[in-house]
Amino acid sequence: MAELRTGIGYDLHPYAAERVLVLGGVTVAYPRGLAGHSDGDALSHAVADALLGAAGLGDLGEWFPPGDARYRDAHSLTLLSEVVRALRERGWRVVNCDTVVVAQVPRLAPYRAEMRANLARALGVDEERVNVKATAPERLGALGRAEGVAALATVLIERE
Repeated sequence: MAELRTGIGYDLHPYAAERVLVLGGVTVAYPRGLAGHSDGDALSHAVADALLGAAGLGDLGEWFPPGDARYRDAHSLTLLSEVVRALRERGWRVVNCDTVVVAQVPRLAPYRAEMRANLARALGVDEERVNVKATAPERLGALGRAEGVAALATVLIERE
């Protein structure tokens, strides 16, 4: 029987002026981006954290410390690809990934297919193995006041 493991990832970033909004490697038309040491791509960060958790390899902050100048404004899909490579080196492969982005604004439905394709490419899997959902928090809490974006991800990995 194959060795399977699951992981859960979560990331949250506040909006910041003079930044480009990037989610799942897609530039989203919105006047503010997300604060962060890298490009602030909360969706890619959540997926990477889920993978690291599934493999028992710590978290994103350990792998790419926010104080490290090498990761300043880094493309998060590149960081995600590095995590996938590290898992492969340890004998793991991604089976599937399911995600949800929580944001009051902007509307993300027009961008989901491209996000899905980008994540699938970074994970090295067919698009049918990746799902991207988006939901609004119905004006509840900080996310409902459009103060930022949160993303959650679950992954299944398998020992090759």
